[in-house]
Amino acid sequence: MRALVQRVSSARVEVDDEIVGAIDRGLVAYIGFGRADTIRDRTWTITKIAGLRVFPDESGRMSLSVRDVGGAVLLVSQFTLYGDLERGLRPSFDEAMPPDDAQTWYEAALLELRATGVPVQAGRFRAHMLVVSVNDGPVSIWIDSGSRRNTDERARRGERPGP
Repeated sequence: MRALVQRVSSARVEVDDEIVGAIDRGLVAYIGFGRADTIRDRTWTITKIAGLRVFPDESGRMSLSVRDVGGAVLLVSQFTLYGDLERGLRPSFDEAMPPDDAQTWYEAALLELRATGVPVQAGRFRAHMLVVSVNDGPVSIWIDSGSRRNTDERARRGERPGP
């Protein structure tokens, strides 16, 4: 599972000139699901989003989570996070989860994120969305559960992290 998370001072999603989700201070999390993803990947990624410490504390250091600052998350499904340009300039989405499965996963991700206690707004799955956001910082963080799987595999083999 992949996520591009941005710290925002405000954000909204519009579909057909209707606002379907909006937040003030918080995070916009664009999420995409891959064919190889597991429930453990989804839980790991959602936990990272909810706990991501990218908000400044009283000394200006990024050490507070969206929960700590009373913010919210706008969760937007985006299969294009699995766009692969290895074979040219037109992205291939072969590694993205099929839409029907991805919709089920998106709905489960919404439930998991809401269960963390963070207020959550959502985009509309399979809709053409206009996302309007004010990136605060700018701060943008890439989360890929594939890195978790790679780390787990190295640990199983007894390898130490590299320099």
